[in-house]
Amino acid sequence: MKDERRIYEAQIVPAPVEQTIEGARPSTIEVERNLELLSRWMDNLFRIPGLGWRFGLDSIIGLVPGVGDSATSVVSLYILASAVRYRVPKITLLRMGFNIGIDWAVGAVPFAGDAFDAYWKSNKRNIELIRQRATVRSAEEAREGRASDWLFVGIIMLVLIAILLGSLAVSVIILRWLLNYFSL
Repeated sequence: MKDERRIYEAQIVPAPVEQTIEGARPSTIEVERNLELLSRWMDNLFRIPGLGWRFGLDSIIGLVPGVGDSATSVVSLYILASAVRYRVPKITLLRMGFNIGIDWAVGAVPFAGDAFDAYWKSNKRNIELIRQRATVRSAEEAREGRASDWLFVGIIMLVLIAILLGSLAVSVIILRWLLNYFSL
């Protein structure tokens, strides 16, 4: 009875900030300025007056057949590699790689892919994922990542490069077939 009364009368008081769990993840983090600028240049640099639609260098460079989307994907891979320093979880790294893969694969479709690039904005999405899922407290603390995370990102990059090489091989096979078929 005595213990029940003590529990009933107890007040819940939040712990001071100094006594909170040391490893708690902040809700959002300030990302390095150069990553913010890179994302902005690639996805939101230009605005269409009157409509308010934004697009970036990703959509413009992607117009160059064959190499445009590959070149812009290298920039996206840099942002993915930077996420390791912010110690985002592996599932988030995988999601970021998926964003890049979608941008790369759909962006390779002439003209329609470039319109999709203007909509998808994989770099902006990935910067938001870093902000939301980083386990470091500040950009200054984000200096190095764990070896397992670097290995995981390396595997993601290899898979994306394999997709690129596979799509190039399929394009060459189709082009050869078309040339042989129509030259007869």
